[in-house]
Amino acid sequence: MFKFENHIFFYAFAIIPICIAIYIWYSYRAKKNLKKLGDIALINQLVPEVSRAKKNTKFILFLIGFSFLILGICNLQTGSKLQDVKREGADIMVCLDVSNSMMAQDLSPNRLERAKIAIENMIDKLQGDRLGIVVFAGEAYVQLPITTDYSSAKLFLEGISNKIVPVQGTNIADAINLSVESFGKDEGKNKAIVIITDGENNEEAKESAVDASEEAAKKNIVIHTIGVGSETGVPIPNIIDGVVSGYKKDNAGNTVVTKLDAKILQDISSASNGVYVQATSSDIGLDAILGKIAELDKKQLESKMYTDYEDQFQWFLGAALLFLVIEALVSERVSKLWKKLNLFNNAKA
Repeated sequence: MFKFENHIFFYAFAIIPICIAIYIWYSYRAKKNLKKLGDIALINQLVPEVSRAKKNTKFILFLIGFSFLILGICNLQTGSKLQDVKREGADIMVCLDVSNSMMAQDLSPNRLERAKIAIENMIDKLQGDRLGIVVFAGEAYVQLPITTDYSSAKLFLEGISNKIVPVQGTNIADAINLSVESFGKDEGKNKAIVIITDGENNEEAKESAVDASEEAAKKNIVIHTIGVGSETGVPIPNIIDGVVSGYKKDNAGNTVVTKLDAKILQDISSASNGVYVQATSSDIGLDAILGKIAELDKKQLESKMYTDYEDQFQWFLGAALLFLVIEALVSERVSKLWKKLNLFNNAKA
């Protein structure tokens, strides 16, 4: 088992293509300037000491060294001990709405990002509970199978966006049914589903969601709901490269307004003896939900975990230092051995 402690520094790899582009541009400009002085072949004969191949070699060595340096900063960690860990906790499936309406900005920075921040804070407070994540819009998908690996949960959470589900809509029933399946066949009153959504959908879909909640209740699964958004309604922004570029419109050219449907979320939670919480800008409501989950009967969970992680950054930093030192030692001039070989070949010819 391995993980990177500082995975955010992987973004530094974006510098490499920029360096390559600059190097190509610089080489092109240098060659263009030499052409102004005269014939390239003649200039190369007048300056035989300079080796273009060595310049390219030095640049490649620099890129390799820089890549190892980034990996060293990211700090690869490997699990050295696999242990059976027993805990007491509940099983929690978080269903997160990723439909386009969740991009509305009545919560800062938007409904979806605000919910993700709250879920990450919730993960930090879990103690022994197993967590899974289901994302849904027109369809539902398991983003994270139920696990006690909270580090992995945060990584999977980061990858959630409104682009990962191809079919738009708000299919809460599908999310509930998929969450119930993800729990497995274990019995006991220790399972909870937390749905975070604005609840917008047609009447038929709302009835299906309540039916799904009632079926979950028969299996001793409690469903809590969190409503995000404004009941008065706000427009849905079109976001291009992180910038709002107008608002979504319907076929008639009218601006689409998204409203929180608190009534359906209240019906879903009450059908399984859960609670409904309306999110605010300061509190998404997960703390209140966690308090209710803490009241569930806990069961003893047994899982295999890597309990000791060893840092491996020194190997990458060592490799980076090696390549950068070699790059510094490589001269841009043609070596004496190469010149002797050329003289020998010329004499032989």
